Amino acid sequence: VQLVESGGGLVQPGGSLRLSCAASGFPFRWYVMSWYHQAPGKERELVATISSDGYSTNYEESVKGRFAISRDNFRNTVYLQMNSLKPEDTAVYYCNTKYRNVVYWGQGTQVTVSS
Repeated sequence: VQLVESGGGLVQPGGSLRLSCAASGFPFRWYVMSWYHQAPGKERELVATISSDGYSTNYEESVKGRFAISRDNFRNTVYLQMNSLKPEDTAVYYCNTKYRNVVYWGQGTQVTVSS
C-alpha cells in the first residue's frame, strides 16, 4: 500500500489549496479514505472522511463549509479542496486508509497559511 500526498504549500489567509493523495497497492474503490492534519506540537487530528463510493462525507467542525473531500475511483485519488484558509489550518496534512486491519499513512504535505 502506498499513499502519496501532494499540493501543499504557502498560501495567504483567505486563499485556497487542493491537496491530492494518489493511492496504490490495494483496491482503492472499496475503502474509506480520510485526511488528517498535525500542527506543530499537537496530536494528529481527523479533518475529513469519505465513503468508498464518495456519497458520504464527514468533517471536523472547524473545517465545515470551507473544506471539501472528494475522490476519483478511476484515478485512485482522493482530494481535499481547502478554501478560506486560516493561519490555524497550518499543519502537515496526511492521507489515511485502513486495509486488512492495518492503518496506512502517506508521508504528508505541508500547508502553511501566512501573510
